Amino acid sequence: MLTEKEPSRSRKARSAGQILGTNDKLDAIYERILAAVMEHRLIPGTKLVEEKLASVFHVNRTRIREVLSRLAYEGVVTTIPNRGAFVASPSVEEARHIFQARRIMEPALIRSLVDKGTDEDFQKLHAHVAEERDARERGDKRAVIRLSGEFHLLIAEMVASPPLIKLMRELSSLTCLIILLYDSPNVPACPNHEHTDIIAAMEEGNIEKAIALMIGHLDHIEATLDLSLPEDTEVDLEAIFG
Repeated sequence: MLTEKEPSRSRKARSAGQILGTNDKLDAIYERILAAVMEHRLIPGTKLVEEKLASVFHVNRTRIREVLSRLAYEGVVTTIPNRGAFVASPSVEEARHIFQARRIMEPALIRSLVDKGTDEDFQKLHAHVAEERDARERGDKRAVIRLSGEFHLLIAEMVASPPLIKLMRELSSLTCLIILLYDSPNVPACPNHEHTDIIAAMEEGNIEKAIALMIGHLDHIEATLDLSLPEDTEVDLEAIFG
């Protein structure tokens, strides 16, 4: 006698955030440390002491270690055996590779957003640029750097590809470290209108113009940095102190 087959227990679907490890309960700590890096409150080379962080965030050291491991995986933190975790200090060569990666990736994001973007998306981008402008007028350099990085991340979030969001987040964070390390004090930062021009070209549906503006924008950022020094340049102490 045939009996009705008992329905199989459905497998619980996991969100993209769970798959990528981006929505666990440690996110608040992760986001706060990352924001401190992007705002240059944590500078390259800063030691991230587990005990102190555990005390600040009212968690145990195991949780802090998990967050630092995640940041280390993304390249934002460097761990040194028997010494601890430090905010990363990207080399000149690494800096150039990061800008190269962005010049490859961000045109693809623009193509996708122009294809699927809505008026609401572009309004959000304009509102974000207004925040950048306000920060510039206040002379809040930390906020300007953070908001500038978040503009590019916002585009990735609108494209809604979790792997690209993850990658853009890593590249934006590393770019902030690079700016802090290699910023040339005699060269002005990127003007606010560059982001506005990129948005306008996307709204027009002019993909090639938007891509050209984005590439020019990234070139401009890189040009403001002093990446001319060779690796491991020996310091002439006699010249300095003689």
